[in-house]
Amino acid sequence: MIRTMTISVRPTTLDEISEFRERYQSRAGCQIVHDSILPRRLADPWLFLERSAPIGYAGVWNEHYPGRIMEAYFETEDQDVQVAAIEALAVETGATELGGQTNLQGSLALVERCCSSVWTEKLLFAEPEEGMSTPRARSDLVVPGATFRRRRDEDEGPDGPWVVELGGAVVAAGGILTHYNPPYGDLYMEVAEARRGEGLGSYIVQELRSAAKEAGLVPAARCSPDNVPSRAALERGGLIRCGRLVWGALGRLSTGSDHGTIA
Repeated sequence: MIRTMTISVRPTTLDEISEFRERYQSRAGCQIVHDSILPRRLADPWLFLERSAPIGYAGVWNEHYPGRIMEAYFETEDQDVQVAAIEALAVETGATELGGQTNLQGSLALVERCCSSVWTEKLLFAEPEEGMSTPRARSDLVVPGATFRRRRDEDEGPDGPWVVELGGAVVAAGGILTHYNPPYGDLYMEVAEARRGEGLGSYIVQELRSAAKEAGLVPAARCSPDNVPSRAALERGGLIRCGRLVWGALGRLSTGSDHGTIA
């Protein structure tokens, strides 16, 4: 039986949940895609309590995806308590959706337990572990005549602080976002439309990986499931698929063993 009468939620502050967030980050072992959302006030923080004792926290989007719980962290592994807390949060905030990240421990299980259906929003990519035997872990892509360098004020073409110059023109650009849990850096890139299909995307991914590691960062990336060219560039550039960003419609709360399905 779900102990709904012992579970409550209330609005909180980043300071009050700072220790929870530190433990959440330290236990993750991967890039947390939405790590910056609460500090940027794009989501509201809430505290989970059992018999008035704090047991975790959550964030509920107030921008971009209003009504979606963007992350939830619990000190307890009791699934009934977790579901009861999500139920209480949904009642208090009117939230109708729950998001998760499949490579975070327990995240997918919670989404499946609480939601009637689960959709993949983004594919997540990571740096291969040292010694991993895979052709995609190689970093020896070459584009004859291409130069990877910092952007100059006079440069035109795709936007980004790093560029690939070929034939005197900027044909690709990208960068490394650092507003994620340290030490992860999120790679992004764009190839000039007229030069797509020439391997420039995978080449700049490879070079951005090197730049990130030189800066003491661990490369990571994400893309939409239906963006086949971007996905191929990330993999050919040396990253490996490590998980998915998912979300579901809250619809199986308090139902015990019923689970959502991945779409």
